Amino acid sequence: MKTEPASASEPTSIIDTSKMSPEQRAALELTEAARAETRDGFVSGLFMGRFDFDTLHPFPGQRSEDHDQGDAFLQRLGDFLKAEADPDEIDRTGEIPDRVFAGLAKLGAFGIKIPVEYGGLGLSQTNYCRAAILLGSYCGNLTALLSAHQSIGVPQPLILFGNEEQKRHWLPRVAAGEVSAFALTEPKVGSDPAKMETRAEPTPDGAHFIINGEKLWCTNGVKAGVIVVMARTPDQNGRNQITAFVVDMDTPGVEVVRRCHFMGLRALYNGVVRFTEVKVPRENILLAEGKGLRVALTTLNTGRLTLPAACVGLSKRCLEIARTWAAERVQWGSPIGRHAAIAEKIARLAAETFAMESMTLYAASLVDRDKHADVRLEAAMCKLWATERCWEHVNEAMQIRGGRGYETAQSLAARGEPPVPVERLLRDSRINTIFEGSSEIMRLFIAREALDPHLKIGAPMLDTRLPWKTRAGAAGRAVLNYAGWYPRQWLGPLANAGLLFSHVNARLSGHVRWAARASHRLARELFHAMALHGPKLEREQMLLGRFVDIGTELFAIAATCGRAEALKAPEALELADFFARASRLRIEKLFHALHHHTDRAGYRIAQRVLAGEHRWVEAGILG
Repeated sequence: MKTEPASASEPTSIIDTSKMSPEQRAALELTEAARAETRDGFVSGLFMGRFDFDTLHPFPGQRSEDHDQGDAFLQRLGDFLKAEADPDEIDRTGEIPDRVFAGLAKLGAFGIKIPVEYGGLGLSQTNYCRAAILLGSYCGNLTALLSAHQSIGVPQPLILFGNEEQKRHWLPRVAAGEVSAFALTEPKVGSDPAKMETRAEPTPDGAHFIINGEKLWCTNGVKAGVIVVMARTPDQNGRNQITAFVVDMDTPGVEVVRRCHFMGLRALYNGVVRFTEVKVPRENILLAEGKGLRVALTTLNTGRLTLPAACVGLSKRCLEIARTWAAERVQWGSPIGRHAAIAEKIARLAAETFAMESMTLYAASLVDRDKHADVRLEAAMCKLWATERCWEHVNEAMQIRGGRGYETAQSLAARGEPPVPVERLLRDSRINTIFEGSSEIMRLFIAREALDPHLKIGAPMLDTRLPWKTRAGAAGRAVLNYAGWYPRQWLGPLANAGLLFSHVNARLSGHVRWAARASHRLARELFHAMALHGPKLEREQMLLGRFVDIGTELFAIAATCGRAEALKAPEALELADFFARASRLRIEKLFHALHHHTDRAGYRIAQRVLAGEHRWVEAGILG
C-alpha cells in the first residue's frame, strides 16, 4: 500500500520540535526520521522493569560446526600474523607492508562475513567477533584496517541494503582484498548530520548525481578502492535528505587530499577525501534516495560489535601481561601480585574481561540468529562499556608494569628485556572511546532508545503541534497505561521473590534476583524523572547518563551470570560472582547519584569558564 509523503507541517517525530531553534529542529527531525522502530528485547526491557533473564538463560552457544569453522580460520590467521606481521614494526614505520595486505587477502580476512557466493568466507558474526578478539590482542592497526573495511565499509551496508546487482558487482572485489571505507564525517559534521555540506545533485536526466564536498577522518580512505559516501541530496517537502552512494575511488574528481596522523594507530590509513564534480550513476545509491542516514545508523548498529570484541582481545592481553609480571616481580620479599593494591587490579581485570566477552558474544548471537536483528541497544552498550573498561585495563596494566609499562618495546628490547608493548597498547586504545560514537554520544543514543516506550505513550499529550482533542485522548490513554504499569514496578519485586530464578546456580541466583529488582527500580526512577522534568529531560544529560550506566551494568550482570552458568566451570562461577558483587556496588552508587549530585552547579561554573570569568586559573602557562 502506497502512502503519501508527509507535508512539511506534519510532525515527523514523536518529539515536539516546535519550540526548538531551526538548527536543533533540523538535526533532531533528520535523526528521528532515520530511526527504525525499537524492538522488544532483554536490554530495552530493563528500562521498563522487564528483566527477561530467560532470553539469556540458557546462554546461547555456538553450534559445534560453526565453532569448528571459526577455529580453523583463527588458526590460519594467528599463524600468519605471527609469521608475517610485526605490530611494533608497523607502529614504528606507520605502514602495513604489502605482503601483509596480500597475505590477509589470501586468507579471506577481507571477506570474513561476506557470503561464499560472493567470494567471502561466509563466517558467522560470532566467528567474526572471535577474529576481532584475536586481532585486538595483537595489533591495533590491523584491527582497524579490517574492521573499518568490513564492519562499516562497503561489505556491511551492501549485505544489508544492496540489491543483487550491486552485491555481485562489488562484494567479490572487497572480499578479494580491495580495501573499502565509509565517508560520513566532515569538518563541521561529527554527531550532527544535519550540518552535512557534501552535496549530490542529480543531472538533468536524473541518471547520475554530481558529488561535491570534503570528508574528514575517512579510515582506510588512503588505501581504499571503493567507499560508501554520505551526501545531501535535494530536500523533499522542505526536509533534509541524506543519501548513501557507493563510489569507486578511481572516479574522476575523487582526491585523497591528506593522510591524517594520530597519537596511536600510526599505520591507520585515515585521510581527507575531496569530491569535485564526481559523477556517480543513480544505480550506486544504497537502499533509496534520502535513506542514507538509515543505512549509516543500521550499519553502525552491527558494525559497533567489532570494537568491543577487539577490546576483549586487548583486555585479555593486558590480563596476561599483568598476571605474568605480578607473579614474577618480587618487591619487599613477595611477588607484587600478593600485595593487596595490585591483587585488586588483577581480580577486577579478570572479572571485567569475562563480562565484556559475555556481553559481546550474546549480542553476536542475536545477529547470528537473524542478520537483520535490531541489536542497536546491545551493540551500543557493548561499545560503551567495553571501550571504557578496556581503557582502564590498559592503564592498570601500565601501572602494574610501572616504568617498564611506560617504556617502549624497542627500548626494552635494546636493554635486553622482553619487549612488552604496553606503551603501544595504551596509545592505540585511547581512540576507542571516541570513534564509532563517543561515550557521550552513546549514552545519549541509548537514553533515547530507553525513553522510546514512554515517548510513544506520553509525548503526544505534550506535543503542541497536535490538536487539543488528540492530546486529550493521548493523556487519557497514558493514564490508563501507567495506572497498571506503575504499581507493578513496586509490587513486581515482592511477588514470589524467593522463587524467582530458582533454576539458576545457587552462587549466582541471588545476583540475578537483585538485578531483576534493580530493573524495577530503574524503571520507577526513570518514570519519576520524566514526570519531574517533562520535555526538558533531554537536557539533563548527566542524569540520563546515570540511567544508561545502571542499565548497562544490569546487562553486564545478566550476560556474565548466564554465560558462567552455561560454562559450568567453578572458575567461571567465581569470576561471575565477584563481578556481580562489584557491579552491584557501582549500581548502588549510581542510584544514589540520581538524587545527590552537583550537576547544576557544575554546569553554571562551566558556562562562566566559557565566558572567560575564570581565565585567572590559567595564569602562569605557556601556550
